[in-house]
Amino acid sequence: MESITKNRQPVEALRAMVARAYGPQEVCDAGEDWVSELSYGWFNVTYRIRLRSGAQVVLKIAPPPDVEVMTYERGAMATELAALRLIREHTKVPVPTVDFADQSHELCNADYFFMTYVDADNLNAIRDTLTGTEISAYDEALGTVTHELNSIPGATFGPLVGPGESTWRAAFLRMVEELLGDGERRGVDLRHGYDAIREVVAAHADSLDEVTEPRFVEWDLWPGNCLVRDGRIMAIIDHERAFYGDPLMEFGFAGSESGAYGDSTAFISGYGHRPFTTAERTRRRLYNLHLALIQIIETAFRAHTDTEQYDWACERLSETVALLGE
Repeated sequence: MESITKNRQPVEALRAMVARAYGPQEVCDAGEDWVSELSYGWFNVTYRIRLRSGAQVVLKIAPPPDVEVMTYERGAMATELAALRLIREHTKVPVPTVDFADQSHELCNADYFFMTYVDADNLNAIRDTLTGTEISAYDEALGTVTHELNSIPGATFGPLVGPGESTWRAAFLRMVEELLGDGERRGVDLRHGYDAIREVVAAHADSLDEVTEPRFVEWDLWPGNCLVRDGRIMAIIDHERAFYGDPLMEFGFAGSESGAYGDSTAFISGYGHRPFTTAERTRRRLYNLHLALIQIIETAFRAHTDTEQYDWACERLSETVALLGE
């Protein structure tokens, strides 16, 4: 996926990073076919690198400092490293192992880290080749994995690396306001008034008060961030958007209130969630509104060259506003 946030580096910089992480003896000779860019992903640039020993690793580099990112994306790499540590410490969910992280900006103008390479297929990339039964099985497995991730407790609501809020209502309202502030600053047309969106959220904010325990929320766990092989989930990747909040905000539940996000039936079955209450349905609609706002506003920050995502997300926003009765 193309985005101005992808911080591609020259080959000599990549070689220097490999040497710092693994030692100069692991740097392949110039001219060898040892590095390739992994094409999936919307935010960070990611390289697959072969070391001289033959081992395969992945290098992930944060956006360049002169490219403005959305407020919730600031410090995203630190969030991802914290998420990976939490997942490995508290669950059995498979994730890559971090080999080396560097925040010095001595070799590169941004943070970067190396992790193990997982030899598996991106679930989104192969989804069209799967049968309905296979897709349902993977969706159910994603539900199971997500439930385990949500078992990790937090001390406060909000970012993994702080600062947090004492209530979920305060944390979620801050998340929405940050998005709206980003959109207003860039002059993004939501096809709705910004204050009208604020009013919709405020009118249903009472439903957020039911959530009293901060839980780890992966949030961006869609098929594109799932690596699979032989019917099994081999790894979950791209954890930079994780936070402590309401598990119902997980992407897998989005289809329960909008078929445009897919069918959530198998995911919910794997998760083991009971039928939603009225308040839970309201919260899920608020979360779909939040998701649509991100999908609309990020097109300006990513400098998209077409309006496909923007148009689609504007439809989702209008759909969700209507569901909320506004």
